[in-house]
Parts: sequence; C-alpha cells; structure tokens
Amino acid sequence: MTDDDTSPTTTGRSASPLLSLRGINKTFGAVRALSGVDLDVYGGEVVALLGDNGAGKSTLVKVLAGVHPADAGTITFKGAIANISTPADAKALGIATIFQDLALCDNLDVVGNLFLGRETGGFFLSEEQMEEEAWGLLRQLSAKIPSVRIPIASLSGGQRQTVAIARALIGEPAIVMLDEPTAALGVQQTQEVLNMIDRLRSRGHGVVLITHNMADVMSVADRAVVIRLGRNNGDFHMATTTHADIVAAITGAVTVEAAATGVDLEGISV
Repeated sequence: MTDDDTSPTTTGRSASPLLSLRGINKTFGAVRALSGVDLDVYGGEVVALLGDNGAGKSTLVKVLAGVHPADAGTITFKGAIANISTPADAKALGIATIFQDLALCDNLDVVGNLFLGRETGGFFLSEEQMEEEAWGLLRQLSAKIPSVRIPIASLSGGQRQTVAIARALIGEPAIVMLDEPTAALGVQQTQEVLNMIDRLRSRGHGVVLITHNMADVMSVADRAVVIRLGRNNGDFHMATTTHADIVAAITGAVTVEAAATGVDLEGISV
C-alpha cells in the first residue's frame, strides 16, 4: 500500500484523504461566507463539522454538494483535482448528502423512496428486484424497519433517517455527509442513527457529520473541524481533546492564531 492510497488501512482510516479542500472561498454579494477554508476527509473516519449559527458550515456543505460552486480554492478527490459545479458533479464523484429535511415522500413506501427517479427494469418496473435491493441496503445498516412496503408516513424519525441514509448508499458513494441527523430525535432513535454512522465508518466511507449536539460528537466522531466566521478555527482529534477545547474554538474564546502562541485553555469559562 502506498502513502497516497485511499483504501482503508489496518486501523480503519485510509492512508491519505479521500477528499481535500484548500483555500475555499464563497461570497454572496458583500457577504463573505467562506474565507480560505481547508478540510480533509479520510475513508473510514467520521469528521464532525462544527460551528455556531452563521459560521459557514451549511455553505461549505453546499459547496461540496454542488449547490453553491466555490468562488476560489481547490477540491481534490482521491488525489485528482475535481470540479463540483452541480449536484450531478458531486454525485458522479461519489459524494452523497443527506440534508436535514431528508426529502422523503410520505405517501410512498420505503422501496418507492429508495428508488424514486431511478427505478430498475425500464418501462416495466422490476418491483421484486427493487424490493430485494432495498432489503440489502437496510441489512447493511442493520436497520430496524418492519417492512419495505410500509409508507414513510408510518415510520419514526429514526427510521426515516435510516431510509434517507440507505438511499444515499445507492451508487456506493465514498463520502456521506449528514446534516443534523439526530435533530428532534429521542434518545433511542438518536442512538440508532449514531450506530448507523458507525457502520458507515466501518464500511470504509468517509462521513461528514454536521451537528450542534456535542454528545453526538464525543460519541461517534474521530475528528472535529471547527468553522468560525467563515474560517477554520481548529482541527481536533477526539482521542486527545476535550469538550472544553472544542467549545472554546466554536465560541471564539480561543482562535487558531491564539492557540499557535500557546494560549492556555485552563480557566477559560465555556
């Protein structure tokens, strides 16, 4: 295995990043949403993307999803320069995004939602094949769905998130981005979603988790990347950092520049 191999190592994480962003800028009129943002995502790891409201997290995700093309900077995917100008570009590369609204159709069943717009069998739909593939996707996530023919409207919030994740796995994406996947979920449903994120990591996917829930971050993330006022303000390895360190970076109690000068976090109220 070479140093630039993006396949998982024996420790689970790929030797080099699947995705690298360098100097990403994005402006909307007079508002600079992102200023020189860097981000690396490895295969087989969960990266929590953190920041206060308005920090630029959503803009960065939309740049990667092809919703808002970057104004400047470079995106490298599996070692090659990539151009992401449209959602189709992101999908073709292998980047899947699950937004907070999930974009599910309540009047359709699980199979109908998984294959909406990409039904198999041509003019004559192969219901049996789609049902079999649906169960296969759900088994990969150890999903607790009673039937693939149950309407989405009958499912719990956690089960809906499961269907959205399973739909994202069609096409075997390398990167899966989840925007606030546990928002408004109960304790049990939240744990089910976190378990699915762990399974995505174990299957070698690079997972980007956008969340405000620090308990989720401490539970499942390998790294936490903090964005503040459109700029990088910390890249933390969860095994060697604390909750206070991350909150200090999010709130601006400590900046990247201050940390570089050796500012002591002890005594800072966060």
